[in-house]
Amino acid sequence: MTDPVIDNDATRRIIDADFTTALPKTELHAHLSGSISRETLSSIWQTKKSQGDDGALALGDPAIALKPSGSFPTILSFFQIFNEYIYNLVNDRESISYATKSIAEDFRRDGVRYLELRTTPREIPTAGISRENYVQIVLDALGQYRNDQVQMKAADHIGIQLILSIDRTMTPSQAHEIVDIASKYMSRSRAPSTTIPPPSVIALDLCGNPTKGDVGTFTSAFRRAKAFGLKLTVHFAEVPASSTEEELRTLLSWRPDRLGHAIHIPPDLKDVIKKQKLGLELCLSCNVLAEMTQGGFKGHHFGEWAATECPVALSTDDVGVFESSLSNEYLIASREFGLGREEVVQLARGAVAAAFAGRERMERLIGDFERVEQIPSSL
Repeated sequence: MTDPVIDNDATRRIIDADFTTALPKTELHAHLSGSISRETLSSIWQTKKSQGDDGALALGDPAIALKPSGSFPTILSFFQIFNEYIYNLVNDRESISYATKSIAEDFRRDGVRYLELRTTPREIPTAGISRENYVQIVLDALGQYRNDQVQMKAADHIGIQLILSIDRTMTPSQAHEIVDIASKYMSRSRAPSTTIPPPSVIALDLCGNPTKGDVGTFTSAFRRAKAFGLKLTVHFAEVPASSTEEELRTLLSWRPDRLGHAIHIPPDLKDVIKKQKLGLELCLSCNVLAEMTQGGFKGHHFGEWAATECPVALSTDDVGVFESSLSNEYLIASREFGLGREEVVQLARGAVAAAFAGRERMERLIGDFERVEQIPSSL
């Protein structure tokens, strides 16, 4: 446990894990595959091994074989973990559904009350699963989980919407297929924003190995998605290779609503982003532990962007890989950047402002939290 930050005002309590866990949080940058815990993977592995599944038999128990906390992967080993464990174990209807519901519960237990979960629609021929089937399985699992929450008090419920990701290595036709799927499963309902609507596809994302692909080949697909009314978020300036002026201007030409990571941005484009007040999904532990940024946590660009008018959403990216919950990310931000209780709550409100749905309910939950904790409202 890290030392808590103590506010100079003696009447205000410390910021600790209990505080950041109780804080109603909004998670906007979480990959489904990377959010699967080692425990969930191990459970899937044990089930498949008992059934004689070849993929499971070829792997060691994920609870043991995957690197423990403290032995952090580079960005290259990050992709290797995806390929070797996630995709060899979570590869049929049952395991996809189980993993999805486990992720939802893990985030809910961490105090997340609104989650935008993203995933790249997968084709799994061995299981007879098309990309559309995959999306149906995930949405059905989220819908089942939503129904399972009825016995909990409303304040403990988690609202979840789905973002479909286009991988940078896909072909333009594959990208358009995902846009078609996203349009088919996006919500057309007008449910009150104070309630938790059924899960649906809410946005499109560009992700994948940032050293691969030409983003210009996806321009027509993302413009179609925008025309359909889908929100857009893109992995932006993640590594130097994906941070050329040409690539970044191409991405901005799609009129994205949010940017993920946003690390290697030239000054002139920072000004564009600030002027547009784009939402930023910033992932402290992922960036620092995968050595995507320099200078440790204190050198992270969170400090720069938090001082702007851009809504900042602290996010986990891949909690199953980096083992840092969203509550812990808030604790790190408090410790490393000297945030007091009011500032931490204001940070949570920044994520709400950047969210694609669920804002009214989240504002109400944060207001209730402020009253319980006797924190002056930041509204």
